Amino acid sequence: MLKNEISSASAPVPVAPNGRLRLVVFDFDGTLVDSLEAIVLAMMESWRQHDLSPPDPIAIRRVIGLSLVEAMAILLPEERPSLHHSLAEHYKTAFQGLRARPDHDEPLYPGAIEALDALEAKGFVLGIATSKSRRGTLKTLQMHGLEDRFVTIQTPDQGLGKPHPDMLLRAVAEAGVEPVDTVMIGDTVFDMEMARNAAITAIGVGWGYHDIADLHTAGASSVLSGFDELPSAVFEIMED
Repeated sequence: MLKNEISSASAPVPVAPNGRLRLVVFDFDGTLVDSLEAIVLAMMESWRQHDLSPPDPIAIRRVIGLSLVEAMAILLPEERPSLHHSLAEHYKTAFQGLRARPDHDEPLYPGAIEALDALEAKGFVLGIATSKSRRGTLKTLQMHGLEDRFVTIQTPDQGLGKPHPDMLLRAVAEAGVEPVDTVMIGDTVFDMEMARNAAITAIGVGWGYHDIADLHTAGASSVLSGFDELPSAVFEIMED
C-alpha cells in the first residue's frame, strides 16, 4: 500500500488564531504540477491503440480536469460509451508506462512549495480535489515529498468528478471545516464550476491549461499570474 493511501485527516492540524479551521483545496494537474506533456502523450497512445487519428492537443487541454471517461466522450461525441471506457483504460496504462520511464517528469510549478509553507504558517490546512486517479496523485506527491502536506485528497475514484461539487464537499467534510472557511484553487473552468456548485470561493491560476478569460467567466474571484500572489489572495478572502 502506498504511503498516505488512507487520508491523514485524523492527524493534528493547526488552527487560525481565532480558533477557526480554514482549508485551501488545490487542483493538481495544471495547478500544483505541470503534467501536460504526459497527459498529451498518454492520450495519443490511447488513440493509437484504437487505430484512431490522434486528437488535437488543444482539444485535449480543454478537457483536462474532467474524469477520463467524460473527457473521452467530449473528444469523441459520436462514438459509443464502450469505446470511451476502453480509451480511458488504455490512457491509464499509457500514463503508468510513462511514469515508469527514468526521464518522466511532472514538475511542480515555481513557487508552489513556498506558497504551501506560507499558508500553513498562517494556520491553513491543505487539501486536493483532482480528476487524476488517487494512486497517480499519491505517486506524484511522493515524488515531490509532499505526501504528508494534505489532510484530505479527493479523486473521482471515490465519487463524482468535476464540475459536480461532490469532491469539494467531501474535502470540506473530511477536513472538518465549513464551506465559508474554504477556498478552491484551480486552473480549469471545471474547478471554478465545482467551487460555485459547492458555494465555495474559487481562485483561478493563469499558468495552467485553460484560458484566463474563461476562468473569470466560470466564477473565479481572481486569477493569479504566479504562486507568489497566492498567499495574499487567500488571506484577503479569509480576513477575520
